Amino acid sequence: MKTIEQIKEFLEGSDGLEFVAVCADEKKSWVEELLIRFDYLRLKRNEKGVIRKYIQKISGYGRSQTERLIAEYRKEGKIRRIRRKAQRNGFLTKYTSLDIELLANTDEAHKCLSGPATKKILEREWETYGKEEFRNISQISISHLYNLRRSHRYKNVTMEYVKTKPTVSNIGERAKPDPQGKPGYIRIDTVHQGDRDGEKGVYHINAVDEVTQWEIVASAEKISESYLIPVLGEMLNQFPFTIVGFHSDNGSEFVNKVVAELLDKLLIRFTKSRPRHSNDNGLVETKNGSVLRKQLGYAYMPQNSAERLNEFNRDFLNVYINFHRPCFFPVAVVDRKGKVRKTYPYEEVRTPYEKLKSLPKAEDHLRPGVSFQSLDAIAYQMSDNEFAERKVKARFDLFREINKSLERVTSP
Repeated sequence: MKTIEQIKEFLEGSDGLEFVAVCADEKKSWVEELLIRFDYLRLKRNEKGVIRKYIQKISGYGRSQTERLIAEYRKEGKIRRIRRKAQRNGFLTKYTSLDIELLANTDEAHKCLSGPATKKILEREWETYGKEEFRNISQISISHLYNLRRSHRYKNVTMEYVKTKPTVSNIGERAKPDPQGKPGYIRIDTVHQGDRDGEKGVYHINAVDEVTQWEIVASAEKISESYLIPVLGEMLNQFPFTIVGFHSDNGSEFVNKVVAELLDKLLIRFTKSRPRHSNDNGLVETKNGSVLRKQLGYAYMPQNSAERLNEFNRDFLNVYINFHRPCFFPVAVVDRKGKVRKTYPYEEVRTPYEKLKSLPKAEDHLRPGVSFQSLDAIAYQMSDNEFAERKVKARFDLFREINKSLERVTSP
């Protein structure tokens, strides 16, 4: 194109055509050469308009970008081309696909714990159990751990109320337990595993020590005394330390003479929640959701599955919770106004067993016949991920067995 008239004719006959340049620098070079060839700054106003339309048509630039390039040419006599060289030492990828897979598999095995708890498990896999593949991912920050959970690679791997009338009961003392940093003060609650076609499901009993968060889960066909008492006695024997206090809500499954006699025989103080103090049993109620429901779900399980559930609880779930699942432990601090507040520093993220061992004179609290040597054998027999994977497989087999039994019952 050598004249303005040729450009006008071209624009009139090129309505359906589109042009693509190889790169941005080539387009800028072509625009600069065009402006120089037609001596753009000396053209008439209508001729400049033709040149601008021609530039937009050929280069694909918008109106504002074309005006900017022309203004740059008018000011400096040329159009700058900026070539950015690739940075030889730019942002390097610190965490590889293998690291993300290790994180995803850890979350799968542990049902996606909080960031600090997951980081603690990654650290333990490398520092405690010597898993070389966890060396790099164990150094991840908690904030970046959440970033990796949002990555595509991670996602590819993981793929009625009825008001009751209150009754007065003299069983149990209305008080909040005061363990004073010593283990043996447990909070206990029951969780119902749903109904189906009018049939009651199995019940879970959840007991948590206030200081160490040592947790024992058991199941019972019903929560009547004849079913509950044997299970309750077995649960108390599973704690490695002596039980001193027993705290429940005001439900009749625990606030009754039979349970009171059992606790009195074992010299265990029985306390129950106070009126208008909804947090008295808050620890175990929190664990009902974060642990029990997360591990066993909400689906209906028949009452006759209690025995199989207890085998799973004893051999896998309770071992996993206490030896391989880190949790937060609060630290009380006093603010400037003199108010005591609880903080949850990362340094206090540990397993219940680690917390038990860290207590002053910890051995003095152990039950007769229990030693840290025997507990260490359980804690370090497998890494956190290895045992969590075994637990996941055992839970899958358990659920499959329960579902098969339900299918046999419902089939004609």
